[in-house]
Formats: sequence, structure tokens, C-alpha cells
Amino acid sequence: MVDVQFRFRDDETVNDPAVTVDSFSEQSNATAVRIEPGDDARDLLPYLDRLSLVEVSFPAWTDGRGYSSARILREAGYEGELRAVGDLVIDMLHHLRRCGFDAFAPEKALNEEDARNAFDRWDNVYQATVVDGRPAIWAKRHPA
Repeated sequence: MVDVQFRFRDDETVNDPAVTVDSFSEQSNATAVRIEPGDDARDLLPYLDRLSLVEVSFPAWTDGRGYSSARILREAGYEGELRAVGDLVIDMLHHLRRCGFDAFAPEKALNEEDARNAFDRWDNVYQATVVDGRPAIWAKRHPA
């Protein structure tokens, strides 16, 4: 169990132990899984309906593979808790949120005010996502 510092969900925090992607398919009662760098999030797509928590590990802030995992899961319709875990830094928070993360468990606690500023920093975005429905800035400049 990791300590969640920031959470953007109204439901109860999931405290189930997360199993590895490799062992998940062998366990019929697992509801939480942890994606490590190198794991393929697409392996979880047939099981999205039984997952209540997906933890995505960031062992180093320079490893961006977890962003792709989050986007894959959200675009496939995953609605459960998606938690970023590990070496998270302030500069990552807004981008993680845009990819679909709704819970954050940094290994070192982040300054609350700096984090709130990071989450709220940009009103306009370059890419539209299924997460928040905000239109890309180019679509605002060139309406259909």
C-alpha cells in the first residue's frame, strides 16, 4: 500500500494490494494491478470491468512510459482509479492528470501549494484527450 497524496475522485480510496501484470491474469479475485515500465497496458484491456485500481510505477521521473499506459487504459474505457506511483515531481503533475491519472502517490511528499499550482497551470492544451474533453488550442483558433 502506498500513501496517496493527491486524489481527484469522489469514491472511496482503493486499498487492495496491487499484483503484477503477469500474475493478474492468473488470479480470479484480484481487483488491483501494478504496471511497471516494460509492461504492456493492453494486456489488461480484457479485464477492465473487474479492475478497481491500476497503479502505474514511475521508478524515475525521466521514464515516461507510464503516460502511455494511462492513455491506453482511459481511451479503452477504464473508469477505475488510476494512480501514479513513485518518483513524481511537480513538473509532471499536470501532464499526468491530462493522461488520465486521478490519484498520485509520490515516494517523496510534494509541496501542496506547488502541486495545486501545477495541476491548475494551463487553461489551454495542445492535444485533446478523453479525460477532460477540453478542445485543443488549434480547434479554438480554427473552428469547424
